[in-house]
Amino acid sequence: MKKHLSWLLICLVVVNSSLTAQHSRWQQEADYKMTIDMDVKTNRFTGKQVLTYTNNSPDTLKKIYYHLYWNAFQPNSMMDVRSQELGKNRIGNRADWDPRVRDRIANLKPDEIGYQRVKSLKMNGVDQPFKEQETILEVTLTKPILPKTKVVLNMDFEAQVPLQVRRAGRDNPNTGVRYSMSQWYPKLAEYDYEGWHPNPYIAREFYGVWGDFDVKISIDRNYILGGTGYLQNAQAIGYGYEAPGTKPVVPNTPKLTWHFTAPNVHDFMWAADPEYKHVVRQVPNGPTIHVLYNDKPNDAANDAAWTKVADAAVAVLPFIESKFGKYPYKQYSFIHGGDGGMEYPMSTLLAGPSLGTAFHEWMHSWYQMILGTNESKYAWMDEGFTSFGESLVTEYYQTLDKDKAAITSAGVSTGPKRSIVDPAMKESPHAGSYQSYFALVKSGLEEPMTTHSDHFETNFAYSIASYSKGEVFLEQLGYIVGAAVRDQILLDYYNQWKFKHPNVHDFIRVAEKRSGIELDWYQEYWVNTTKTIDYGIDSLFEQAGTTNIRLKRTGKMPMPIDVVITFRDGTKELHYVPMYLMFGAKPVEDPSITRKVYDAWKWTHPTFQISTNRKLQDIKSVEIDPSGRMADVNPRDNKLELNW
Repeated sequence: MKKHLSWLLICLVVVNSSLTAQHSRWQQEADYKMTIDMDVKTNRFTGKQVLTYTNNSPDTLKKIYYHLYWNAFQPNSMMDVRSQELGKNRIGNRADWDPRVRDRIANLKPDEIGYQRVKSLKMNGVDQPFKEQETILEVTLTKPILPKTKVVLNMDFEAQVPLQVRRAGRDNPNTGVRYSMSQWYPKLAEYDYEGWHPNPYIAREFYGVWGDFDVKISIDRNYILGGTGYLQNAQAIGYGYEAPGTKPVVPNTPKLTWHFTAPNVHDFMWAADPEYKHVVRQVPNGPTIHVLYNDKPNDAANDAAWTKVADAAVAVLPFIESKFGKYPYKQYSFIHGGDGGMEYPMSTLLAGPSLGTAFHEWMHSWYQMILGTNESKYAWMDEGFTSFGESLVTEYYQTLDKDKAAITSAGVSTGPKRSIVDPAMKESPHAGSYQSYFALVKSGLEEPMTTHSDHFETNFAYSIASYSKGEVFLEQLGYIVGAAVRDQILLDYYNQWKFKHPNVHDFIRVAEKRSGIELDWYQEYWVNTTKTIDYGIDSLFEQAGTTNIRLKRTGKMPMPIDVVITFRDGTKELHYVPMYLMFGAKPVEDPSITRKVYDAWKWTHPTFQISTNRKLQDIKSVEIDPSGRMADVNPRDNKLELNW
C-alpha cells in the first residue's frame, strides 16, 4: 500500500512539473560581445562577434541560422524583385510598392550596395561549415547543441553600409544623417517551440532572441552616436553623455571607441553623424530620455520640434505605464535617421520630429521589444496594438492641459472620459483605423490576419490588416468585454507575457481569464477569416402596449449588441444582447443609463427581438452601438429616427 502510494505521489509530482514547464514557456538566450571598427571613407567596417548561446529548449540543435539582413540591398535580391513585382499592381492610381524601395535596389552600384560577409565561424573553438543563402546563413554544426547547454560562437565578419533604402543605410538625402545602423550585424535567428524562424529579409518584420549585448564601436572622433543600451565610458566620450556638471576627459586619438551595454534585449541599433545635436531629459524616478537630431544652423523651429519630442516623452510616460505596464530600461533614445519611423530596443529611428510617429515607435517598446511577438506571423499584434496605444497617448498628450482635473491618486491624468451612449464617442482616437479597415473591406483585397507578413498579395492589404484592423481588434474587444476590463486585460497580458514571445492564443486566454467570457470565436472570425459584421434594425411594432424591435444580422460575423432607445422626453434605455458563443456578458459600462440584459442571440438565427414597455410613439430613435466601437461595415441601417 505504501509502495503504491509513493508511486502515485511521484507520478503527481512529474505531471505537475510537466504542467508547470508547459506554462513557463522556455526562451533561448543569445549574449553578444562585439567589437566594430568603422571606416567612414569606404563606408565599410570589420567586426568580431563572440556569441554565447544557451539552448534552453528540450531539443537537440543540429543546425543554426543567422540573419544577414544587408545582403537584401543588392540587385536581384528577393527584396528587390518582390518590390518590383508588387509595383506592377495598381491600388487606385498608384503602384503598390513601398515608395522608399521601389526599384532603387536594382540601380545600386557596387560601392552603394549593402553586404554582410562572414569570414570565419567557430563553435567552442572548432571551425563550422556554413552556407550563405542571401540574407540567411545556414550553419550545419559539426557537433549538435544539446538541450540545457550553452556554446560559444566566435565570428569574424565584414560589412558595407548600403545607401539608405529601407530602415538602414547611409547618406539619406531626406534626413542628412550619415549612418542609420540597424540590422547591421549577423544576428542569430530565433528558435522557439515552433522550431527555427530563418525568415529571409523581403520587406518586414523581425523576430529575435533576448540576451545581453556588449558592443564597442570605433569610429572617427567627430561622430556622435546614439542607440540601444547604456554608454559605459561616457566620461571619455562627452557629447552630452557625461554626468551633469562634469567635464569629460576625451583621449586625443583619431578615433573614439564607444562602449555600450544592453541587458535583456533582442536587437541592437546605433546611428552616427558629425552634426548630431543631443538633448537630454530625465523622467522623475524613471528613464533618461535622449534625443539626437541633425542640427540645422539657425533653424530655431527644427530645434524646438525635436526638443518637444523629449519634453513630450517625459510628459506621457506615466500615462503609458498606467495603461500598458512599467518601462523596464534606464534609457530611451529618439534618433534622427532611418527612412520614416522604426523601432528598436531602447531606441527608435525617426525621419522627422513628428510626435505621432515618436509615440508610435515608443509604444513598440511594449508590444515588440518587451513582449516580442513573432511579427512575421502576428504583425497585427505588434503594429495594431502599438497603433492602439499611439492613438490613446496622442489623445492624452493633446488634452493634457485641459484634463488636469482628471488626476488619479497616483498623479497620472486618466485622459478623456466618454459615455458609451454619447455620439461624441464616434470621434474617438481610433476612428481613423475603423475607416481604413472599412476601405480595405470595400476594396475586395482583404486577406486574413493569419497571413505571413511577407506573403500578403498587396502592401495595401498588409498595412491596413496589421496597423488598422489590429487596432480595431483591441477597441472592439472593449465593446465585447467592456472598456475597463479590456484595459485590465492589457496590463495582465504585459505582466504575464513580457519577455516570453506570446502569440494570439496566449492573448485570448489572458482576456478570457480576466473577463470570464469565452473569446475563441472572436479570434476565429476577426483574425482567421475576412468575414464582416453587419447588423441592422429590421422593424418596429407595438403590441398590447409593448414596443417590439426586430434586429437583423446580415453579416457573417456574430457579435453582442448594444441598442440604445431614446425617447421623446429625453430618457434612454440600453438593451444589451450577448452573443451565444460568449457564454457570459460584459459588465455595466455606464451606470447612468438603465440596462436590460437578454438571453444570448444564437449565431444561427438571423433575427432577434427586443422590447420596451414604452409606447411606439414615445420613441424618438433606436440605435445599434451608438459608441461606434463595433466595426459594422454598413452602419446606415443601425439607426432609425422617428419624426412623429
